[in-house]
Amino acid sequence: MTQPFTLLLRVRYGECDAQQVVFNARYGDYIDVAVTEFYRTLFGSYQSLLDRGLDSQVVRMATDWSSPARFDDVLALQVQTLRLGTTSYSLQVDILHHAEQRLVARSEITYVMVDAQAFSKAAIPDDLRAQFERGAPDVLINQAG
Repeated sequence: MTQPFTLLLRVRYGECDAQQVVFNARYGDYIDVAVTEFYRTLFGSYQSLLDRGLDSQVVRMATDWSSPARFDDVLALQVQTLRLGTTSYSLQVDILHHAEQRLVARSEITYVMVDAQAFSKAAIPDDLRAQFERGAPDVLINQAG
């Protein structure tokens, strides 16, 4: 059984709030890091998109929280493609407590591919579409230390 692309991150002290849990806005940061690493795995780097005259912009992000994450927890962020349209695509990021395999949060992010100069919608090229469809199964990147 294959696993989706996974990035391991450790919760740092400064990412927690007065309730001693990860502050809600930090999840957006975690998701951005995971998606950037997913792109790096698929395309070689985000810069390779820009070199093609393409960019990707978030148009929607919805996150549902299930349980807390706390200082020094290791989180596993699993990224997979949910939908591919003509110019837009959606990714799902599941954030799990790594040791307990407990769901902490699930986010769905919709992006629009744009022309990097004009910032107008651009069709997702066939080769990128194929890479999104394939994903990055069983890739694990450990940034937890």
